[in-house]
Amino acid sequence: MATISSNLLYLNTRRSPPFSQQFQSSTRTKPITVSIIKAQLAPSPKEDIVIVGAGIAGLSTALALHRLGIGSIVLEQAVSLRTGGTSLTLFKNGWQVLDTIGVGNDLRKQFLEIQGMVIKSEDGRELRSFRFKDEDESQEVRAVERRILLETLANQLPPDTVQFSSKLANIERTENGEILLELEDGARLYSKIVIGCDGIRSPIAKWMGFSGPRYVGHCAFRGLASYPEGQPFEPKVNYVYGRGLRAGYVPVSPTKVYWFICFNRSSPGPKITDAYELKKKAKELVRNWPSELLNIIDVTPDDTIIRTPLVDRWLWPAVTPRASDGGVVLVGDAWHPMTPNLGQGACCALEDAVVLARKLANAIISEPESIESAFRSYEAERWPRVFPLTIRANLVGSALQWENPLVCSVRNNVVIPKLVRLGPLLEHTNFECEPL
Repeated sequence: MATISSNLLYLNTRRSPPFSQQFQSSTRTKPITVSIIKAQLAPSPKEDIVIVGAGIAGLSTALALHRLGIGSIVLEQAVSLRTGGTSLTLFKNGWQVLDTIGVGNDLRKQFLEIQGMVIKSEDGRELRSFRFKDEDESQEVRAVERRILLETLANQLPPDTVQFSSKLANIERTENGEILLELEDGARLYSKIVIGCDGIRSPIAKWMGFSGPRYVGHCAFRGLASYPEGQPFEPKVNYVYGRGLRAGYVPVSPTKVYWFICFNRSSPGPKITDAYELKKKAKELVRNWPSELLNIIDVTPDDTIIRTPLVDRWLWPAVTPRASDGGVVLVGDAWHPMTPNLGQGACCALEDAVVLARKLANAIISEPESIESAFRSYEAERWPRVFPLTIRANLVGSALQWENPLVCSVRNNVVIPKLVRLGPLLEHTNFECEPL
């Protein structure tokens, strides 16, 4: 992205070809043009769309709009795609969205389909096992490397859609209703529409009046183990439940295995970046647990191990701000961060993307003055979906982090073996994703 200091940057959004035409021909549109124009001479474009954040929410929103013939640019504060981190689990609702925006099959070729789930106690005793398709024939579960998912989404966008080293410094509304985005390098961007996909601690959400995400009392270590000669595990999710501590691992590909350890902590504690220290502390937590988990941690490259506090935000009606404010709207973690206990954070961000893109495209193409109505419709459709899921994910996590020995004994010997049914637990993965 060119360095711009004293001029105003106006973004001329160009229409992409319809999805069917673009997908069949596999041709890219021309890059979105960026022109520097004196403010007093430049008309205000009516269809300018700026997406802040090139994570899963931002890239999938940009791609969904692109498939509908609507161009955008994506501002990313980092110098490249944020390919750090480990992996994420996508259930059938996530895969339906990826199919809708045209990248599902590319990703399926690279990642194993997970057949089922095994739950064990900390002493290695099997408590319960399930096969996903026995409970739901249409279910599809795969763990996906975050890096590959982001690269796949970005590669489907027109060239120069993603503008790197573009960190937002300030946002404000102008007298004529446009949104002014000021970047740290001095660039100033005006836009009619701003889509905040800037993550859990979103500056745009803060500007809109949202409180910061709430720490839920648990932290998690995560890593991506590497087996160059081939990993030895069956394609199943493996959970191990202890007292105030749980862990799990799942094969991602023929050579990668994702793992996590979730533990109780009264406060998030200091941030740890030293890889050796991270690995050491993770192993200490499960040193008396089944050795296969320790072995997985041992073969994990240092640069894939992270430790993060788990947070969420509950969208209470009449208390929490709206998902949109004028021409600004939130998507994914920026709006509804949730704990990972249901594996729905990324899936819900993908759902948000296609729902918003469809409503926004209809408004732009047919009734430009109804953009705010499209945002309201988006919120009305998505809120009943994401609010209960956020609460449910929180409650599931709290229950699995019990420390009381008696309660944990009842959980392991009665609740999980005799009462838990996987079918109802997967109902939240049902999502009707209409074609774009």
